[in-house]
Amino acid sequence: MTERIHPTQPIAGQKPGTSGLRKKTPVFMGPHYLENFVQSIFDVVGTAGKTFVLGGDGRYFNDRAAQVILRMAAANGAARVIVGQGAILSTPAASHLIRLNKTDGGIILSASHNPGGPHEDFGVKFNMPNGGPAPEAVTEAMYRRTTEITEYRIWEGQDIDLSRLGRQEIGAMAVDVVDPVADYAALMESLFDFPAIRAMFQGGFAMRMDSMCAVTGPYAVEILENRLGAAKGTVVNATPLPDFGGMHPDPNPTWAKALMDEMMGPEAPDFGAASDGDGDRNMVVGRGIYVSPSDSLAVLAANAHLAPGYAQGLAGVARSMPTSAAADRVAAALGIAHFETPTGWKFFGNLMDAGRATLCGEESFGTGSDHVREKDGLWAVLLWLNILAARRQSVATILAEHWARFGRNYYSRHDFEAIPVEKADSMMAALRGQLAALPGRTVEGMQIEAADDFAYTDPVDGSVSTGQGVRVIFAGGSRFVMRLSGTGTEGATLRLYLERYAPGPEGLTLDPQEALAPVIRAAESLARISGFTGRDRPDVVT
Repeated sequence: MTERIHPTQPIAGQKPGTSGLRKKTPVFMGPHYLENFVQSIFDVVGTAGKTFVLGGDGRYFNDRAAQVILRMAAANGAARVIVGQGAILSTPAASHLIRLNKTDGGIILSASHNPGGPHEDFGVKFNMPNGGPAPEAVTEAMYRRTTEITEYRIWEGQDIDLSRLGRQEIGAMAVDVVDPVADYAALMESLFDFPAIRAMFQGGFAMRMDSMCAVTGPYAVEILENRLGAAKGTVVNATPLPDFGGMHPDPNPTWAKALMDEMMGPEAPDFGAASDGDGDRNMVVGRGIYVSPSDSLAVLAANAHLAPGYAQGLAGVARSMPTSAAADRVAAALGIAHFETPTGWKFFGNLMDAGRATLCGEESFGTGSDHVREKDGLWAVLLWLNILAARRQSVATILAEHWARFGRNYYSRHDFEAIPVEKADSMMAALRGQLAALPGRTVEGMQIEAADDFAYTDPVDGSVSTGQGVRVIFAGGSRFVMRLSGTGTEGATLRLYLERYAPGPEGLTLDPQEALAPVIRAAESLARISGFTGRDRPDVVT
């Protein structure tokens, strides 16, 4: 192999979003595109003598990108890279390896829940030594570096054999190829009551886990079927494929329709779950009942003490601002702190590092705890299984008892995808222009109590994040939130979050869309969504 310095020039648009840089795969495969961004990462974080973790969700171009990054790490003076066999690592498993090995961070190749394939999406993000996504100050520095880069460094030569476990070398840099599942599975076994869950399966409990032809397949088979004794075939779509088998690997009722149909059918198993492209999201379904992510976070918080890893109780619970306030009500009952942060898992990192939050969640099907610094889909499934084994009740019964105690936060998210950016920006600007005049108005029979553009001051380091989403809050706990998502690769995605609180005991069993109808109409009236976008209905409802 020979080390080379390649001249290059800035490429426009390499600004990371909430979860790294995401673009269409052909963009990343273009001349110098991947190399420019990776060199910018290395220039910002430094590489000399450092150790990094590398892996991804196996989507198209994952294997080739990993080889490029390994050679660039060596040329930039890294001492060691720990890489998952086949360049595969789920995002939570990568976070765990960063923390377990006390490395200097890691590069994760994924576009999460976005489709994969030659013409679909690809992504690269850097995680810090705590295992969590790089904070805004770091990603901004990376972006600035992409605007001024003039060269990148790379070793040129044969590929590393990433199918073979063990140590290899690129120049002076060690490359350790590791089993992507083993260390993560051991961590899960330390947190949950595996004997109780195993006994539940032996007693006839049945579940379906849809891994959506994505990265959690090998993890779910090893843990659920091999270690916990679930029936063979419990995990479906278990083989990760570069194009996710043509599936959209987003675990929600729209894209995991086959699982939803099974769970709502006459032969439904006791429990259903799905995970996404890189393994950090989850959907939970009981026999005949769907569990919203906001309700899931609240139920997990209320019952976490049933799992050995959380028997000592929780320090606090944190949720993203668009997530329903259901978890806040649990935290208040438990006498622990609760936090409301902007969207993006990186905002939970400081709270967990400071010991102020144990469980965290986002309405976008992400839940996790301080065992890693990423959301963790399979972890959430296992905590649910632990709770089911301990309480010996169905999902439906657990939800009904939860709502009877805490009330119900009816909740839904409506996604309007691939809107022309200028139309989306005009709509948001028009809504922001109304905010100061909205409090006191009555819309759809609901009085507006407050309206703002959410800003967050981090209670640990004092950093401030502004412009995080427009909130319109009604008296009695109802509200809607609007923001433009930073995870798409084409146009703008408008996310409309809708919430209505029912304290009980009446009105706890309505259809969510029926319960939320006045809030939906209020959002349309105030934001004029159809007028600005030309859309009379969302693309995805969750």
